[in-house]
Amino acid sequence: MCLHIKSKTYLTNPSFLILVAFLSGLFCGYLNIPVIAETADFVAKIFVNLLKLISIPIIFFSVASTLAGMKDVQETRILGKKVVSYTLLTTVISATIGLLLFLIINPASPVLSNQNAAASCKPFSYLDHITQIIPSNIIQPFHENNVIGVLCLAILFGLAILIIDGENAKKGKKSQLAEFFKDMYGVITKITSWIVRIMPIGIWGFSVLFVKELSLGLSVEGLLLYLACVVLANVVQGSVVLPTFLTFFKISPVRLFKAMFPALTMAFFTKSSVATLPMALKCAQENAGISAKVANFTFPLCTTINMNACAAFILVTVMFVMSSYGATITPLEMVLWIGIATVAAIGNAGVPMGCYFLTSSLLVAMDYPLTIMGIILPFYALIDMLETALNIWSDSCVAAAVDKSVHRSVIPA
Repeated sequence: MCLHIKSKTYLTNPSFLILVAFLSGLFCGYLNIPVIAETADFVAKIFVNLLKLISIPIIFFSVASTLAGMKDVQETRILGKKVVSYTLLTTVISATIGLLLFLIINPASPVLSNQNAAASCKPFSYLDHITQIIPSNIIQPFHENNVIGVLCLAILFGLAILIIDGENAKKGKKSQLAEFFKDMYGVITKITSWIVRIMPIGIWGFSVLFVKELSLGLSVEGLLLYLACVVLANVVQGSVVLPTFLTFFKISPVRLFKAMFPALTMAFFTKSSVATLPMALKCAQENAGISAKVANFTFPLCTTINMNACAAFILVTVMFVMSSYGATITPLEMVLWIGIATVAAIGNAGVPMGCYFLTSSLLVAMDYPLTIMGIILPFYALIDMLETALNIWSDSCVAAAVDKSVHRSVIPA
């Protein structure tokens, strides 16, 4: 009876189903049967359409709801300023490290066969970038899948709602705008969870097409170098950048790591910053000695906006996919993508695979095929574990730094 229950649980495990779908897709692709290839192409197109359905909404509502849901700036001015500034600093550094490693390792030298994708990415001038940032009307960026314009609108809406709610609070009024955007993001998240359930079917279709791409020039070596680039970016951020950040505030990285180790372990296995929040708060207050006021304010906020690992993943993955399809990325565009990756990571939900779907949405919005994202997905299970642990580690570093600068830290250097 126990064996039967374990077998049933194992067979319904999402990671196991994805692995089976991936391997069966490789096998079916190897058979090179026209009917199977056509079916896989049909499945892949359906899956891409589903991602297009949520691509722009998930970007807009995630960023807007995050900004609109922040507390009154007047009440949390000191703590909020420090948390946001430290978060932006570490997230920008993470995205920059991802870019530098991508340029050094250069995993995307092979050019894939889809010429439409390569042709769709035309060189832009500096003025083109400025024009895209400021849309001429509210509908335009959604209609044209203009990611930069949508991000701009999301920031404007989020900040405006935050200010209006603050003004209404002073007048004794209660605004429902922030709740509306939060609920809308919840709707998009729910639709995304439905897509996750049928993920194995999409993986099978992408895997079959992957075998076809291999025969047309896709390099396995390039894929492995890409994975190494993502993992190395996380390792450098977690073991070099964040400890250096702590040392600047005269906080011992080793002692903080030991204090937060239970929470980091939980984050690694749950792959959810939100699910790890209670444990992180406990470790921060009881083990690290961070004040309850700072911990209770910083960790929930950081769980929402402090996504160091996600910023690196977004930037490296977007660069990898664009370069693989023959796009030429100028230095100015690379700098622009550091900003986009940072803003997108801040708006990312602290749930399993949130970063993956956000990256896919950005690529879909730019009309890039998601074949490579389908191939990355089986490996993303491990990447997601590492990224979540890094995000909680970054949250802990920010909380400790805020506590040291505002009060005093019991974790000396």
